[in-house]
Amino acid sequence: MAVYVDDMHLTPIGQFGRMKMCHMTADTEEELNAMADKIGVARKWHQYPGTPRSHYDIAMSKRSLAIEYGAKEITMRETALLVRAKRNGAMA
Repeated sequence: MAVYVDDMHLTPIGQFGRMKMCHMTADTEEELNAMADKIGVARKWHQYPGTPRSHYDIAMSKRSLAIEYGAKEITMRETALLVRAKRNGAMA
């Protein structure tokens, strides 16, 4: 089981005003929310909770913290494959 941060910040859609953002997702909701708590991301920013698309959009400073705490760096394509695997029940 793992938490992941992607490379959305390298694309135009990763821009939110002057901030660069990335997705943080995980194999389970518990892992995702535990990491959010650990790096100081409020639960109100949880997007699509309880679905295969469950994630947080996080700033680069939080991405660095997540990596420090063990999150794995992946590409946006790998994020899409992870969502697909969850949707198809492969993560169960």
